[in-house]
Amino acid sequence: MMGSAGYWGPIARRLGGRVDLVGFDMPGHGRSGPWMEQPDGPDFHTAVTRIAASFIDRPLDLIGHSLGATVALRIAVAAPEAIRSLTLVEPVLFAAAPDAGQKARDHVIAGFLSQDRPEDAARAFIDVWGAEPFDALPLAARETMTRQIPLIAATDDTLSGDRADILRDGGLEAIDAPVLIIAGEQSPPVIHGIAEALAKRLPDVGRALVPGAGHMLPLTHPDQTASLIAVNLDRA
Repeated sequence: MMGSAGYWGPIARRLGGRVDLVGFDMPGHGRSGPWMEQPDGPDFHTAVTRIAASFIDRPLDLIGHSLGATVALRIAVAAPEAIRSLTLVEPVLFAAAPDAGQKARDHVIAGFLSQDRPEDAARAFIDVWGAEPFDALPLAARETMTRQIPLIAATDDTLSGDRADILRDGGLEAIDAPVLIIAGEQSPPVIHGIAEALAKRLPDVGRALVPGAGHMLPLTHPDQTASLIAVNLDRA
């Protein structure tokens, strides 16, 4: 979210071609067209999941970060037989471990949007989840993120309310491929709660903590992130 497929470039270079990496720009991001929800169409998370699923060539090594990690997990729950390995970097499936602090942050963002203050909403989001403070970013980046911030609110029913039923009984337990959950040491506490909750239900799971890293560790700590992804690929 609020990035593009290009930020996987440093990871791809460090993996040295050991796997063919396929990424895409979500609707409203990068070179993709704007997101236009239709009355009878899918919600944003479902649309992104369908795009990702269209690239599946079984068996598949799925790697996702943040919202992308929840999409990867959703696909793995729906089609566990298609997954060779699953690497989840900072999955933001808040429904797995409800957190009062996260609910308060979501309320602030929703409040700014309801007041038609998208820039303040983007600032509140990026200052928690971004690689650097919102006001330190170039103007073009701030303007893009301000346009994209309503998409963050559009995912709340899935991430906080589990609208996609990712956490259904028996779903996580059916994933028998090796799973690795990676988190940044300095990420918001809710991330560690989510990782713990998911790990308790996954049959073959490892957890890794990247020292000094926050939520955007694929950008800020590509060496460590790529090395951990490689470890999970070796387990497949």
